[in-house]
Amino acid sequence: MKHNIVILGLRGIPSIKEGDDLGKLIFVTCKNQKIKLLENDIIVIAHKIVSKSEGRVFDYSNINASPFAKRIAKKSRKEAPHVEAILSQTKNIVRMQGHHLITETRHGFICANSGVDKSNLKDESTVCLLPKDPDCSAKTIRNKIKSLAGVNVAIIISDTFGRPWRIGQVNMAIGIAGMKPLIDYRGSKDMYNRKLRYTLIAIADELASAAELVMKKSERVPVAILRGVDYATGRGSVKDLIRPREIDLFR
Repeated sequence: MKHNIVILGLRGIPSIKEGDDLGKLIFVTCKNQKIKLLENDIIVIAHKIVSKSEGRVFDYSNINASPFAKRIAKKSRKEAPHVEAILSQTKNIVRMQGHHLITETRHGFICANSGVDKSNLKDESTVCLLPKDPDCSAKTIRNKIKSLAGVNVAIIISDTFGRPWRIGQVNMAIGIAGMKPLIDYRGSKDMYNRKLRYTLIAIADELASAAELVMKKSERVPVAILRGVDYATGRGSVKDLIRPREIDLFR
């Protein structure tokens, strides 16, 4: 078991535009920064640059808001076209109070505004949507890096989510490739030889959160490399982290 990990913030990523090859950009930036990617490194990528490369940024000012969006906008004190953009990415509205709009996205994530985000975008009416298929995005980036660097890495696409019973936001995994997102301790023994019955550790979320310590939004560090992590390689999906509704005690 490894007891030390290294987290490297990758500086020098250029401004991303639609059509950019993120796998190639990350590889080239690593070379420019004299960082050699190693076997089983984990690369955590802020979802916004993935979304930008996939053309998931648009101006909502010309959207015709539906009557429902207008009602929600009035209650939540948001612009109606902005609400319409949120609803376009929404499966269910989970909770609405004041200006807070908590939704279930079409991916199954529970978060504010279905992840429709205005931060770090120049125009006030421009929003960024989550990647359409974050697992697929992660796989594409992983395959390109493998072809260029000749090593197997894991990819985590992350976003910042709030938590229902705690103050403050943390980074969480919204897309993965090349790793199992959970560590299953069920059936193993604790230090007193008692069998563990329930412990499932969401390692992908833990790694996304750890990477955020060096991924500064204001300093253009949208990528981090984690090295020395003991994790299970192989196929995995962010869907493995989503609690099925039938065992969700709070909805």
